[in-house]
Amino acid sequence: MENFQNIRVAVDAIVFGYKNNSLYVLLIEQKFGSADKYWALPGGLVRQDESLKEAVIRELHEETNVHLTFMEQLYTFGDDIYRDSRNRVISVAYFALVDASNLEIKADTDADKVQWCKINEIPTLAFDHNLIIEKGIERLKAKLTYEPIGFDLLPQEFLFSDLENLYCTILEKEIDRRNFRKKILSYGFLEQTDHFSPVKSGRPAKLFRFNKLKYNVLLDKGFHFEIKFA
Repeated sequence: MENFQNIRVAVDAIVFGYKNNSLYVLLIEQKFGSADKYWALPGGLVRQDESLKEAVIRELHEETNVHLTFMEQLYTFGDDIYRDSRNRVISVAYFALVDASNLEIKADTDADKVQWCKINEIPTLAFDHNLIIEKGIERLKAKLTYEPIGFDLLPQEFLFSDLENLYCTILEKEIDRRNFRKKILSYGFLEQTDHFSPVKSGRPAKLFRFNKLKYNVLLDKGFHFEIKFA
């Protein structure tokens, strides 16, 4: 018996951003061949002559004007054979962390709108994109405790309190700020700069920056990053 397949392969991009003590995800409003519009993750079908990673980078740039050179593969979604009512589609989801304040987003191609959406305000999305985002948040929370990926969500220079608030916001837990500061600084890859934050009230505080080169050197020596919460 001939094993006939008519399955399409797509990619979806989960781009997380962080600003004003809130976690955001990048969404597009898209029209799917009718008068109805839906919010969805950026993404689309993989072309015959490109890799999965090339496809997700291309789709993200085409639909949101965001160009990333690296995205991490998250999960493959296809167990629900009716996840797309138009065709049988298997989607490979990728995720990335960016400094949302440093990106110019603009809708293009088949996206009518693009915007950052707070994680706790995400509407019902097209297909199974709510589930994809849930998986992305799970991965983000887990990785935040064993890899210093939080710095990817912050500007190049930031207040130490911004880093503390980022961990509290994403992990939804309070931290012992004194112990957290002591532990992070003990690793040696976080540097205090000579620059100060804009004065809002009280004394201006110095800004910090993440030294990725020092972190990579530590990794080569067998360094293990770990942040635990009670």
